[in-house]
Amino acid sequence: MADFSRVLAGPLATMTLADMGARVVKVERPGSGDDTRSWGPPFSATGSTYFESVNRNKESLRLDLTDPADVFLARELALRADVVVENFMPGRMEKIGLGYEELSGIRPDLVYASISGFGSAGGAALPGYDFVVQALGGLMSITGSADDGPVKSGVALVDVLTAKDATIGILAALQARGVSGMGARVEVNLLSSLQGALANQGQAYLGAGIVPTRMGNKHPSIVPYQLLECADGPLAVACGNDRQFAKLTAILSLSKLAHDPRFATNTARVQHRRELTARLEQALSAAPALYWQERLTKAGVPAGHVSTIAEGLEYAESLGLCPILEVHDSSGVTVGRQIRNPITWSPVFRLRKQAPPELGEHDHSIRSWLESAGRTAASD
Repeated sequence: MADFSRVLAGPLATMTLADMGARVVKVERPGSGDDTRSWGPPFSATGSTYFESVNRNKESLRLDLTDPADVFLARELALRADVVVENFMPGRMEKIGLGYEELSGIRPDLVYASISGFGSAGGAALPGYDFVVQALGGLMSITGSADDGPVKSGVALVDVLTAKDATIGILAALQARGVSGMGARVEVNLLSSLQGALANQGQAYLGAGIVPTRMGNKHPSIVPYQLLECADGPLAVACGNDRQFAKLTAILSLSKLAHDPRFATNTARVQHRRELTARLEQALSAAPALYWQERLTKAGVPAGHVSTIAEGLEYAESLGLCPILEVHDSSGVTVGRQIRNPITWSPVFRLRKQAPPELGEHDHSIRSWLESAGRTAASD
């Protein structure tokens, strides 16, 4: 796989495939490399934690795409790959002879994935940054408290969603190629991936004409499905049906509420949200969040205190989910820890554990391979 992408969406997609065995050659600018190599703090002992989060199991090749000799090698790399991934501004790859039409004319079985901010039509000239797309695409308008201003998500969620869409598109194209022998162009963009993930909030507008607004931690269609204050802080409570609500009221010694017409059904609870919240929080104030979490969970009511990332990883570890992966350098020495690929297989599929590459770490071996006899004549 020839990876011409940088920052987050493209590199996360290619790392996902690299985890599962794909050989990924990451093309980087001489000197600085991927922008995220300098994004920090924080930095680990080996570099930017931002860069490291999406670039394991790859090889790094420095190429100057303004240098004709290096463009020749980039073209050679692309023509030897099964998949090309790029997230330049639309049209940039075409200008240097690395566009889909030109490459697929030589390699009809090539899968070529392009990632952009706003697509290749009217938004082609717009730079794609997750933060801006969260604003323009509507996500910020439904994130945050009703009493405060719009808020972005705590992680570059749109980039992550786009990476998932790109990975799915690439795998589907490879599967289709196995049947037809033909490749395909896969195009994803940040705005479409965001809007494709709006789910019930997007359909509220399209199906009912309702423009969703910020509700903080409250759910627009389910109650209680929100943070509720306990003696020492908030507890997330998610009652997805009337049976769970009845169990909640029993634990809180408020069983009469489950039969009160104002609260007996979810629709009624949505209409009387404020009054119900006050009654629930009054009862929850008698004990800490962890106390209620244990009791409610045991009774089958989804509930959890608000954890830090460290606590969340510890919790996943306690459930046997093994969320952390130790990565090693080329000599096999462990050099760090990362969040592992979230997919598991049975029978066991052995995921790769190679640390992110140093800039240009594989220059010599890859350049030698590309300069060797092979497809060079076809790429002239």
